[in-house]
Amino acid sequence: MTFPSITCAREASADLSRYSIPSGPLEQSLSLFARQAGIAISADADKIKNLTANGLEGDYSVESGLAELLKNSGFTFERNTAGYVLVSGAAVGGTGQDAVELPEMVVTGSIDPDSPRNPSYTRTNASTATKSNLPIMKTPMSVQVIPRAVIEDQQAVQVNDAVRNVSGVFPGFTFGGMSQAFMIRGFDTGFASFRDGFRFPLALRFSLANIERVEVLKGAASNLYGRIEPGGMVNLITKRPQAERYYSLNQQFGSYGQFQTLADATGALNETGTLLYRLNFEYLNQDSFRDFGFNKRIFVAPSVTWRITPDTQLDVDFTYNNEDTREDHGIVAIGNRPAKLPRSRFLGEPADKTTQNMYNTAVTLTHAFNSDWQARARFNYLRRDTVDPQTTGFDLNEATGDMQRSFYGGTATGDVFMSTVDITGRFYTAGVEHNVLAGWEYYGQFGSVKSISVDASPINIFRPIYSNVNLASQPYNFFIDQKNEWNGVYLQDQITLFDKLHIMAGGRYDWASNDVGTAFGIDKFLSDAKAAGREINNNRFSPRAGIVYQPWEWLSFYGNYVQSLGAANSAFDANGNILKPQIGEQFEGGFKTSFFEGRLNSNVAFYYLTKQNLAFRVPGQPYSIPIGQARSHGVEVDVSGQVTRGLDLIFTYAYTDAEVLEGANKGNRLWNVPKHAGSLWARYDMQYEPLRGLSVGVGVYAMGKRLGDTANTFVLPAQARVDAMVRYRPPAMHSRLSLQLNIYNLADSTLYGGTLGDRFSVNVDAPRTFVGSIRYEM
Repeated sequence: MTFPSITCAREASADLSRYSIPSGPLEQSLSLFARQAGIAISADADKIKNLTANGLEGDYSVESGLAELLKNSGFTFERNTAGYVLVSGAAVGGTGQDAVELPEMVVTGSIDPDSPRNPSYTRTNASTATKSNLPIMKTPMSVQVIPRAVIEDQQAVQVNDAVRNVSGVFPGFTFGGMSQAFMIRGFDTGFASFRDGFRFPLALRFSLANIERVEVLKGAASNLYGRIEPGGMVNLITKRPQAERYYSLNQQFGSYGQFQTLADATGALNETGTLLYRLNFEYLNQDSFRDFGFNKRIFVAPSVTWRITPDTQLDVDFTYNNEDTREDHGIVAIGNRPAKLPRSRFLGEPADKTTQNMYNTAVTLTHAFNSDWQARARFNYLRRDTVDPQTTGFDLNEATGDMQRSFYGGTATGDVFMSTVDITGRFYTAGVEHNVLAGWEYYGQFGSVKSISVDASPINIFRPIYSNVNLASQPYNFFIDQKNEWNGVYLQDQITLFDKLHIMAGGRYDWASNDVGTAFGIDKFLSDAKAAGREINNNRFSPRAGIVYQPWEWLSFYGNYVQSLGAANSAFDANGNILKPQIGEQFEGGFKTSFFEGRLNSNVAFYYLTKQNLAFRVPGQPYSIPIGQARSHGVEVDVSGQVTRGLDLIFTYAYTDAEVLEGANKGNRLWNVPKHAGSLWARYDMQYEPLRGLSVGVGVYAMGKRLGDTANTFVLPAQARVDAMVRYRPPAMHSRLSLQLNIYNLADSTLYGGTLGDRFSVNVDAPRTFVGSIRYEM
């Protein structure tokens, strides 16, 4: 097992440096030491794989630190021109005269990216853009990775909390946090998110308890995943079972009664290490700054990996998520801005309570034919049962504050089946390297809704009096039956010329169908909705091409052209007719840099993106209307990583110019999208006594004004949020114990999330909030 060596190795000296390395496997301890010392270390992986090292805390020279780590291991070290080489004999009382240099394995400063103890803010590889683990520097698309270290430093609870660290990604309308929605490059993701490449539809909210990292692929380049919005996709990569034992218990507590317990355990189930497990658990119970708001969640995610042979592996994952909450449409607009109401003001009904149950099973079989060719077959099944009553406004007298309301709610069930087969390989023709991907995908979503759609009592937004009437007890009078299916095949080839030029070409062909039937009236049934359905078929080829020129290891120039088949043809008009499919087209170019062996990375992107047959859901109704073609173009900057020892940061900036090109709203800007937005988050780990073990962090997230609706009748004002973090890991506990406090919205600014594209649904963000945690790792 060989890793590339550090190129920035420095001369050894007697100068003392601060080291903080927990006890654990010797190989991992050497990796951490090499990174902190800036040296290269060579050893035989087979000889040291079962050895452990004591922790290293304090000031050491390179030589004294290495000697301490190798104490009682049976090894010592010698220095050569490449760095340090481990040799046997001297460390166990030998004279050292018979020391023999072992076969070389280079241990670099980077540890296993998926290690729970990895503190890095960067990743050099990502799988979402190409469905293969290619280096980001050789990928002709803009893809950003939010590692677990960032999620833990910021104590993110929802996916929305994590993706704010990516340029060009803005909050969509989340129904008060009940769902997750994003605006990427100006376009709504349509409530569709992905986990390990599997599409999860509708307004599902994911726990981050079993998420290792979040990958954001921007633009229509995400067309490998079927019907998808052209702005991009958010893909959650789950934690995988590890051979090394690891246990973590994290207790969080905070403002508004937040109480959250997180547990993580992984290791081997047998002595040979061929059977591995991982178990993640979350219990969340919190109130809200919003009147009557609450959220309760139980989340359990066991995973098992069976290494059947050295070349064949089976992974089985199960997820159970139970959540009780309340759907919240926020506040309304008056004049050209959000109404000046208390941030706590709730305009729905306290009797409306939402319950969601999700069961998900995923099975993955991977087989490597040789070192160059691999096949992977995957199956995913999702079951979702929801009870979701909601009372929303639709007609406001701005002078008196009287607002008419409607009630819509009932029970919804959904089943989603998804299968993929991917073959990846590498071969050479006439000295030219090819990295190929060929695959097939099936996606089937089947669901039904039995609901009640009636007028509700009006409310005064300034002096609310709630009816406390449970309208959900009335007979069902609105039924929806829906089927959404597609089969897709795709082929992609990335060739490498002269070790510097990488050209990608390929595409995807989809055979897609959608069938939505509706029925109105208390004398109707789901069978009537099913009978009223009409199947619509869409077949389309979506091409994909990209190029990367990498003159040096640290610099890449890239560009791509992509078309995509949108996912929004499931929308239907007031007559039940399915709208035309949305089509995306993108031109993109930019450059990427990577410094200090991948510890500091950046991406600068310039893009032009269009979307045809844009749909907009009518407020308070289940149907939508088309508003024509829209365009988004802009510039995005993302920088993340380690600037110097102890200092890690994330910097983003986005200029997004998004407007409607045709239709009734021609010339209007797209809603929820600021022209200018940026963020900066930095964490510093104290390096010297007496502050050893102390880390501090601070961040600011700013965005310019946003239009609130399709007609551009009101504006969400410019805003900035300041966050802070302080964490202490007592050295005496070998960094196993962590005490942490995060403060969100430190300045207590009035902040707004996204809107639903109308004047009656404006999310309000939280005031100043404190979240503390006590975490113990083993």
